[in-house]
Amino acid sequence: MEENMDESQSQKGCKECCERCVGSLPWASLIATILLYMGVALFCGCGHEALSGTVTILQNYFEVIRAPGQTLDVFTIIDILKYIIYGLAAGFFVLGVLLLVEGFFTTGAIRDLYGEFKITACGRCLTAFLMFLAYLFFLVWLGVTAFTSLPVFMYFNVWSMCQNNSFNDVSLCVDLRQFGAVPISEERKLCAGSEKFVKMCESNELDLTFHLFVCALAGAGAAVIAMVHFLMALAANWGYLKDASRMQKYEDIKSKEEQELHDIHSTRSKERLNAYT
Repeated sequence: MEENMDESQSQKGCKECCERCVGSLPWASLIATILLYMGVALFCGCGHEALSGTVTILQNYFEVIRAPGQTLDVFTIIDILKYIIYGLAAGFFVLGVLLLVEGFFTTGAIRDLYGEFKITACGRCLTAFLMFLAYLFFLVWLGVTAFTSLPVFMYFNVWSMCQNNSFNDVSLCVDLRQFGAVPISEERKLCAGSEKFVKMCESNELDLTFHLFVCALAGAGAAVIAMVHFLMALAANWGYLKDASRMQKYEDIKSKEEQELHDIHSTRSKERLNAYT
């Protein structure tokens, strides 16, 4: 009988522990962090490889040569975009950690344990600053998504020409000057009837690069959704902090009044006792 009671108590204790752990997790911030990391990883990985594929296509089929020295050409711009991708990967890894930690501080047992921190002016200012950062990076990712859609549109046009078997239509040409990849005075174009255009369509480089840009666009869209999730979670946390601050002021005033009433009552009791004696 005692063994059954011990087992039931241990099961109850494990259940309460699990419920406490699950309840203390900031699910909104956790889901947003996972979505942000997936989107950033997809965008950075696929975007980097898509840019490398673009360099290969430009060199092998359009015969574009890297300019000597420090001249700003399409290859230099691609290198700059790669460095920007490296910075995005590192920066948003740190931002995701910060936002997740902030979510832990306003949830369940963590909130109860560090409640004094959250209802100070420092805690409110920190949440407001993170809200500003989340909104700022939301706009940044909107811009990144719009910018990523441009190469997707360009590659889709060329990919559609290859898929439609437009090899005999010599009027269809891909001119890099239209996309700003080369100067106006430099003619770099491929027409549908040329041998290099056929080789480019038959190779895996064009198809792979196009789909990598599509995946990068999907990753940027996932990052936008993640920032929206973070904004909603931070707005809810801000509302909690505001209410908690007001409640703390109310509790302080209430305890102060109760202490004053207790002191008045004690003083009167002592006066009555002295008068009686």
